[in-house]
Amino acid sequence: MVYCRIMSETNTSASNPPIPEERIGEFQSLIDIVARLRGSGGCPWDAEQTHESLKRNLLEECYETLEAIDGGQPLELAEELGDILVQVAFHADIARAAGEFDIADVLTAINRKLVRRHPHVFADGNASDARQVERNWEQLKAEERRQAGKPEPSAMDSVPAALPALTAAQLIQDRAARFGFDWDDAGGVLDKLVEEIGEFRAAATPEERADEFGDILFAIVNLARWSGIQAEDALRQANNKFRNRYRMMERLATERGLDFTALPLDDKEALWQEAKARDRSEAY
Repeated sequence: MVYCRIMSETNTSASNPPIPEERIGEFQSLIDIVARLRGSGGCPWDAEQTHESLKRNLLEECYETLEAIDGGQPLELAEELGDILVQVAFHADIARAAGEFDIADVLTAINRKLVRRHPHVFADGNASDARQVERNWEQLKAEERRQAGKPEPSAMDSVPAALPALTAAQLIQDRAARFGFDWDDAGGVLDKLVEEIGEFRAAATPEERADEFGDILFAIVNLARWSGIQAEDALRQANNKFRNRYRMMERLATERGLDFTALPLDDKEALWQEAKARDRSEAY
């Protein structure tokens, strides 16, 4: 994310003092810093941001956090989580300036929700396993909607439309399964995948092929769900693995004085197998 530093060597006047070192690790210091950045005498870029203009930044920070988790680097993860907190603080300050809500409202709402939806921890509710917790969660949400006089929504309404397609597919299937619409076992999922592949083979037009291909992907995501795999994570890791091995192929060709792009496919396949073997040996 691009944002201005709260202090620099040339900006330490008495009217804009630095955050005391003993407070630098406090959540309130982040709120104060963002308010100063967006306030009078702060950063022009920060001051002109809106909820809408920051949407892309919030999404990017979430994906960078996922990369840090996949990379297994705790310090990088800590930094990326901090960047997400900056996004929260920015949106809260924009809303505060508009008289809509402030960070205290954000914290109050989420704290109350967490307590309210975990009666097995904070009250006398029961939950024997994670599945029971999920069922209780849905029941509590439904009761909250009834008390608020809101119409009963579809189980699909809680899946955000802007989610990446693989993540959305898995959440859609999770929601359906919670209400009893699911296969009896993974064998039914595999049979459905074979069926969809057959329908793809039989498709006669580009439009039909595209439609059947979507069904294949949906069935594969269902297989991932039944296998306890997050499809989005699995594909992201596969993408990274392919990129790394492809770069290694290019590097091997360069080290041997070969023009990678001009190599016959058989030679590229040989480099791929070598890169694959090296990648696996480094992984273990």
